[in-house]
Amino acid sequence: MPTPDDLLVGIDGGATRTRVLVGRRGGGTVTRLDGAGSLVRASAPEAGVDTLARHVRDTLDLAGRQPPAYALCCALAGAGRADEQRRVQAALQPHGLASRLRVIPDVEAAFHDAFHGHDGILLLSGTGSIAIAAHAGRSARAGGWGSILGDEGSGFAIGRAALAGVARAHDGRGPATVLTDALLHQTACPAPEALIAWTDRADKADIAALAPCVLAAPTDPVAAAILDDAAEQLAAHVRALYARLGPWRRPPALAFAGGTLAAPSTLRDRIVQRLQAASATPVTPLAKNIDAARGALGLAASL
Repeated sequence: MPTPDDLLVGIDGGATRTRVLVGRRGGGTVTRLDGAGSLVRASAPEAGVDTLARHVRDTLDLAGRQPPAYALCCALAGAGRADEQRRVQAALQPHGLASRLRVIPDVEAAFHDAFHGHDGILLLSGTGSIAIAAHAGRSARAGGWGSILGDEGSGFAIGRAALAGVARAHDGRGPATVLTDALLHQTACPAPEALIAWTDRADKADIAALAPCVLAAPTDPVAAAILDDAAEQLAAHVRALYARLGPWRRPPALAFAGGTLAAPSTLRDRIVQRLQAASATPVTPLAKNIDAARGALGLAASL
């Protein structure tokens, strides 16, 4: 049984879910836990630290151990800027969770899990959206601007578009759609008008949770249009990185991550079709399932 000094902790924290992995310094996973979301908000990056600390303690408890672990790497959605990372790290330090601590964006951990230091492009769509790439010693990002300035093709954007489509259908300003029944069921609203009050109470994660309703109805004209727009917006992230880091000697590997893209889906297919149809952006889709918590665990080993 590993001692605390032998333990590593990796966290993938997003708006919908926080996954914590505990592993050994020599390799391997001891245990894992899925808990409530821990999205970092720019206005108050420290707000979710107590939730993070509780998740870590609970996971170590499942492993039969107490903190401090040897090292902890927190990969958090919304922690894309150095100031946010410093503030979260400073707020975590007094909890005594690990001897070594690092806070990074979730996309960096996902990229590490996908490529382990090799070149490639990673496209992430969860509650928000962002892409990251590395090539020939250079790196770049596209997206990650938040729900007001960006997050195109994200679960939040898809869910918001679905709500708008249902409103237009109800008014007669747009075509009827199976999304009406699907969203009313998902939100427990008795009628479309009740969605007004529901959206007033909803947060980003609630709206992003509507995206699977759209993914499940790819032949519905309204859902298909939403998926086509999301695919084009996400493909644009990849095109931008391909152009910024080129020329590429061979088509780069493209990995998918985040709740909206984690599993094979019609949205992933639409993205790949758009990229491969444009000879200027050839990519090779990576079949590997990406786990940002696993990537964070690997990065914790290097602390």
